[in-house]
Amino acid sequence: AGLIVNLVVGIVGGVLGGWIFSLFGLFAVGTIGSIVTSVVGAIVLLWIVAAVGNKKEKKID
Repeated sequence: AGLIVNLVVGIVGGVLGGWIFSLFGLFAVGTIGSIVTSVVGAIVLLWIVAAVGNKKEKKID
């Protein structure tokens, strides 16, 4: 299950990163640009998931 989750996070992160960069008028050029875009998107996605997860944990207490 870990491999599938990592693949989904990578794909969704890439799409999210491309969308975020396009909001600022930036577009990935070449392999390095695509990697940077995907990494930024994955970081943002993981940050959002962690923030939502923390809110759910606080409601349980």
